[in-house]
Amino acid sequence: MTSVASPAGQPSGAFAPASQAAADGLSIVVPVFNEAAGLPQLHRSLTEVARTLRRRWNLACEIVYVDDGSRDQSLAAANALSADELDVQVVALSRNFGKEAALLAGLDFARRGAVLFMDADGQHPPAMIETLVGHWLDGGCDVVFTAKAHRANESALRRLGVKAFYALINWGARQKIPEDAGDFRLLSPRAAAALRRLPERNRFFKGLASWIGFRQLRVDYEPAARGHGRTTWNAATLIGLSIEGITSFSVAPLRIASLLGLVLAASALFFGAQMVVEAIFYGVSVPGYPSVVVGLMVLGGVQLVMIGVMGEYIAKILSETKGRPVYLVADHSVKQANPAAAAVPESTPSAAE
Repeated sequence: MTSVASPAGQPSGAFAPASQAAADGLSIVVPVFNEAAGLPQLHRSLTEVARTLRRRWNLACEIVYVDDGSRDQSLAAANALSADELDVQVVALSRNFGKEAALLAGLDFARRGAVLFMDADGQHPPAMIETLVGHWLDGGCDVVFTAKAHRANESALRRLGVKAFYALINWGARQKIPEDAGDFRLLSPRAAAALRRLPERNRFFKGLASWIGFRQLRVDYEPAARGHGRTTWNAATLIGLSIEGITSFSVAPLRIASLLGLVLAASALFFGAQMVVEAIFYGVSVPGYPSVVVGLMVLGGVQLVMIGVMGEYIAKILSETKGRPVYLVADHSVKQANPAAAAVPESTPSAAE
């Protein structure tokens, strides 16, 4: 595992000693969707990590499980987890709102200062949490994010798709997103507070976490194998997520539409000039029906694609204008490991506005 400094954020300057920063505590947010089989083992691992963090930095921890409308027994499994070394919150959303909404719900319900996000499928190694916390407390980093060290085990088509996605989204974004950056990341108290201030409802967590700036650090890692079950992500859902992320965070598709319009206009002008020259100077007759049909089909297809692109952005505007909550909460419970030690202000929002 290697750590590589990232210039993505602004320097945070002098930072507080580890003992002072640790007083804010750490909230570990885990979105859950059909992960009942693996939750007990994950919770045992996180309990061990919390014990290590308390011993090394006297860092108080809590874990926030956000059940995103699971169809199995994930909610019951989460409610059955014990609060031995860390407080346990279980937030049950009223239906499946998607991972971005679950991440926001976890951020809203987190009661500690720093916030760490990780998946429940076991591919984000709990043992790495100590490393991420060390970069925050001892290194003064505000955002510590992980990224896959390599994609050698993935198909060439998927690797090409990933590169195309990051190239496209970064072309039209004010703040670049590091390639292969994942959702397994830690935010310092001020970085978490900055992320809470962002009001948009169409959220792309990777992009927003990069956009807030501050001092950011990349940590490369090898994803672990899934401990159970199989992934729910397929080609269709990944393409949908990519479109959602690009249209939420970047204006690259609109720029492509403008450039494509310029290219077509220039091509039409050149083709028209060529036909005039051939007709006047060489007596070549201008082909009629085929050229007209092909031209109409090309222009019509391009216009429909661009209308679709504009429609995606208009839909985002409509969603923001409606102001509907990003998520709704059906149930919320808190188990405290030590009520006296965990006396921190508790906010229990029922929905994100």
